[in-house]
Amino acid sequence: MNFSTLLRHLREGFKNVFRNGWMSVASIMSIIVSLLILGVFMLLVLNVNSMANQVDSQVEISTFLELNVDEQLRNTLQQEISAMPEVSEIRFVSKEEGLKEFRERLGDSADNVLSGFDVDNNPLPETIEVEVIEPETVTFVAQKIEALNEKHPEKPIMKVNYGKETVEVLFKFTKLVRNIGFIFVGGLGLMSMFLISNTIRVTILARRREIGIMKLVGATNTFIRWPFFIEGALIGLIGSAVTVAVLFFGYSRLMATIGQDVFMQMLNLVPLGDIWVLFATLLIGLGVLVGILGSTLSIRKSLNV
Repeated sequence: MNFSTLLRHLREGFKNVFRNGWMSVASIMSIIVSLLILGVFMLLVLNVNSMANQVDSQVEISTFLELNVDEQLRNTLQQEISAMPEVSEIRFVSKEEGLKEFRERLGDSADNVLSGFDVDNNPLPETIEVEVIEPETVTFVAQKIEALNEKHPEKPIMKVNYGKETVEVLFKFTKLVRNIGFIFVGGLGLMSMFLISNTIRVTILARRREIGIMKLVGATNTFIRWPFFIEGALIGLIGSAVTVAVLFFGYSRLMATIGQDVFMQMLNLVPLGDIWVLFATLLIGLGVLVGILGSTLSIRKSLNV
């Protein structure tokens, strides 16, 4: 295809968009609605995943030891836990350190709650804090640590505790948001392709005689199809560009609002600069793809060439 032919196809594609008037507007609005919902769900999923990752980094397995565990057995346990391939790091917390950290967590109420407890009268057990490489393996690693009791006749481990519940709730919520988003966007995407297909079909019917003449003078199928592909791509590009602008403005306003509210600042939304280039590229690419698919479906069904 030479340059002059490409310019002709582009010109015809632009003309078709404006020639179809309200049908083109309906197709563009359909794409805007579809991508707007997709964009909102994507931003929601990104932020929920970010919050889940923040919680993940704080997940630890607390291995509480029995009071009669001697130093040699304790060192053996630490070596066995460190050797587990899922474990990234361990930290031993003595009874004294545990009491100190507990006092710090209680704050002003520590004196009342821990009245009568000191270094010589410390009810807290020694603890091995375990961090895992992948948060999803916490339950599995906790079970492996508990199984160490069966390996040692002294039964040195009193209890294994891990705070996985919050992360699991976030993972379930993220999965739910993602699945709902796919269902909505899939349905709206089909509706968009249907409207674009009808728009292209109206164009083909209105120009059937012109297309027939073009065929008579030797125009190829590819030559005739190209303007319709460009029309669909332009409808998708316009719709997705408007969607990106709306989402950019809305997310910027949301970030500004959160920045002014002390309580909402705890949400820790993903910074706009970290995601926007990839986010906009993806939405615009999807918009153009939906437009081209709509044109392709219409041409296959309506264009007898």
